Amino acid sequence: MAARSPHQDGPRPLTGRGPALRAVPDNADAGTITALRATAQIHALRVENWPPYGSVHWLRLDPQDPRVYAATLEAAELHRQHIERIYEDAYRQAQDVVRTAAEARAAAARARTMRTREPHTLTPTPGWPPIAVPGQPGKYLTMETSA
Repeated sequence: MAARSPHQDGPRPLTGRGPALRAVPDNADAGTITALRATAQIHALRVENWPPYGSVHWLRLDPQDPRVYAATLEAAELHRQHIERIYEDAYRQAQDVVRTAAEARAAAARARTMRTREPHTLTPTPGWPPIAVPGQPGKYLTMETSA
């Protein structure tokens, strides 16, 4: 069956919704509890069909018609689920960035502790300027000092 657009007019079946709320699972989170409450409220309204929230058909219903509330509950629950998915995606992306940054810091630390090549003997070359001796400010290696 094709998915319905939230802006289509016409009644929405109550199929797939559970019975009245009697118990809450011990491991239920806030989202699960909210979904259970919405389902119980719709069941208590004793309506089986309602127009989509925000549709022309919904707008034309009498404000006291329980289908108005059922559509509003459904829209609120769909919005909550949508926002929950957005936050889950954002959290996953943030974890990837944190992990990547940590990996970059670890690689930089490893690079600082490793030498890129072995130390070598400085050798002056005729015609080239003097070589500054590392760790000895003001001292230079020249052809005259190395001979």
